Amino acid sequence: MAEEFSKSVEEGLRLSKRIYFGNDRAVSPPKPPPSMSKSHTACLPTAPMLYAVIHDPAIVDNPDVPSYQPYVHGQCDPPALIPLHMIGNVHLQAHCYVNAVAFVTVSGSWRLHCVSGSRTCDCIVALPVPPQGSILGVEVSVHRKSYSTQLVDMKDNNGKENMIRAQDGGFVGLNLFTLRIPQIDGGSNLSVKISWYQKILYSNDVFCLNVPFNFPDFVNPVGKKMEKKEKIEIIMNAITGSEILCKTMSHPLKKVRHNAGSMGFSYESDVLSWSKTDFSFSYAVPDSSSHISGGVLLESPSVDDFDQREMFCMYLSPGNLQGRKIFRKDIVFVIDISGSMRGKLIDHTKNALSAALSKLNPHDSFSIIAFNGEIYQFSKSMELASKDAVERAIEWINMNFIAGGDTNILHPLNTAIEMLSDAQSSVPIIFLVTDGTVEDERQICDMMKNHMTNGESISPRIYTFGIGSFCNHYFLRMLSMIGRGQHVAALDVDLIEPQMLKLFDKASSLVLANITMDIFNDVDEVEVCPSHIPDLSSDGPLLLCGRYKGSFPKDLEIKGVLPDFSNFVIDLKIQEAKGIPVQRICARDQIEYLTAQAWLSKDEKLEQMVAKLSLQTGFTSEYTSMTILEIDLRKKAKESDGKKVSKKSNPQSGAKEQEQRVILLPPLGIGFGNLTATAENIQPGSEETKGPDGAEIFVKAATNCCGTCCNYCCCMCCIQAFTRINNQCAIAFTQLCVGLGCFSCINCCADICCSGNEN
Repeated sequence: MAEEFSKSVEEGLRLSKRIYFGNDRAVSPPKPPPSMSKSHTACLPTAPMLYAVIHDPAIVDNPDVPSYQPYVHGQCDPPALIPLHMIGNVHLQAHCYVNAVAFVTVSGSWRLHCVSGSRTCDCIVALPVPPQGSILGVEVSVHRKSYSTQLVDMKDNNGKENMIRAQDGGFVGLNLFTLRIPQIDGGSNLSVKISWYQKILYSNDVFCLNVPFNFPDFVNPVGKKMEKKEKIEIIMNAITGSEILCKTMSHPLKKVRHNAGSMGFSYESDVLSWSKTDFSFSYAVPDSSSHISGGVLLESPSVDDFDQREMFCMYLSPGNLQGRKIFRKDIVFVIDISGSMRGKLIDHTKNALSAALSKLNPHDSFSIIAFNGEIYQFSKSMELASKDAVERAIEWINMNFIAGGDTNILHPLNTAIEMLSDAQSSVPIIFLVTDGTVEDERQICDMMKNHMTNGESISPRIYTFGIGSFCNHYFLRMLSMIGRGQHVAALDVDLIEPQMLKLFDKASSLVLANITMDIFNDVDEVEVCPSHIPDLSSDGPLLLCGRYKGSFPKDLEIKGVLPDFSNFVIDLKIQEAKGIPVQRICARDQIEYLTAQAWLSKDEKLEQMVAKLSLQTGFTSEYTSMTILEIDLRKKAKESDGKKVSKKSNPQSGAKEQEQRVILLPPLGIGFGNLTATAENIQPGSEETKGPDGAEIFVKAATNCCGTCCNYCCCMCCIQAFTRINNQCAIAFTQLCVGLGCFSCINCCADICCSGNEN
């Protein structure tokens, strides 16, 4: 789907050459770097963008100064996407909290510069959402219309019969979110505001925020010089009260605020062209010691909160990593090699696994289990990660990783647990990679619960990596929560290697295990998300949230086990969350945790709780859908039929003064897997393609061949009429054309029609 989007943009850039801007330059296609020149995704957006959806090429023109345009025959199928010009101001705001999450908003204006003023077309809002990010909302205003996204409960049928179901929209491929705005007049200006949530990255004691803000040259307005102004505001909020030290910044920010644990920056400038680099800002907390540190934020629920229990957020940082010891590990890689893993999926998995093996320390031990309907073991017992063993393992991978067969996850997991049963002075880890769904997933979760112990010994950790949308990511998430591990989803084949290696780095750099909180004896009721606290990794901070009733203890004691298996105890500082939205910070993780719990227990009350939390915080879920609310004040004016509208009328007073409709987008969730696709070994992302009908065949043939000679033998009205004929008519007409083979142009059309049938 992402490749199709990129090809449509490429076609739109070619089509935009028709636009004449007088003595100024015409829009030219992008010039990607040499490494990307042959990429099928080179034209995907790298910043918030708007596109004109062009079905009929004849409408492409300068809306201000119409020019002579040669007639274009046929339609664009799929439609071309012409990037719109960005005009006026662009404003980026980012609010970062507890060195872990950021809420980003970008607002700007775009002009439909490529469609004749007397014609209309749909426009698409597109945003490349960063990995592990979530779209929070889109607002668009144009003329006397406004569009805004809202979430609705999927089980609430109130008003759904009046909703218009959109055929497209939502996520395209990787992390590209799209939203279609219907029927915009050529030459219109669209004001757009997009909000989303994303993670703050952490590496080598440095926190980094990266925001997609790289605008291509062809979004700069053409013609008379237009004012262009960029504005960036960023606020960093930490909870430890320590200083923040800036490291690098992509844009010349100036400090406008500086408090202990909080810092504000701003940048505003007139520019000749829009930003050519993503916005990035990195910083460190220099006075953090080499010891593990953290804190707790408390927040009271708002009046309209459906859950009136108090909230808390616990934050643990691994501290300065110089000289920090990590746990020795015994790791078993459990890799799916079923038939659906063929091609690029198995190749990328092999590459990532080989790289992960090369990163093992010599004192670590490992083994590999490949599975489909059967299991294939590299060794019956754990082997030390010597250079020779790693080389033999990589050679074994290249020989035995051949995709084929069905999927059985229970057997290899049981085998991995048996292999790790004798682990001592180490952290036993199961690293599961799969792209499929199986019938006995709940039984697998129950089995794994029985293997988890609550004593002083360290039970097996489970890290799960799900590929594509056919596997049940909530089953994999539940497995990882049971095993105090982490879950990562790679919904695109190109993400398999980087995301899998990132998860391995987290699993192989544990600095604190068996974490517990001494809170349960001091409050009347407490709920921690997740209930099994994951281990703390040097790869990033650990964030937990929860609800409670009663009085929160003045001192919170955290206990755990260090890599030398000595006990660790720390008292966390408790403070009120002043200006820090605790609920929104934890909402995404809480929604995913509760959804996994609801799937496992089949609890409808939990599903309702997830839906309420989603509606309250704006984060999407499996039980809510996103809609577009369209408000049109012009319809009411037309219905008045010349009657004067009272000056006292208020456009915001209700439905009497404004017409509105609701458009229901396709589901944004990743779903609970596809058992049928797994059984049939269908590759993630592949879809059954429907062959074209007779009318579509004729239109394509006419577009490619007859269009060059339609002035002699036909007219476009005739061609458009044939787009509405049924299959029988199309077949009869094709046979007639073949019978009249004495005309060479008819023979050409018949050949193309036949070739279209074969495709």
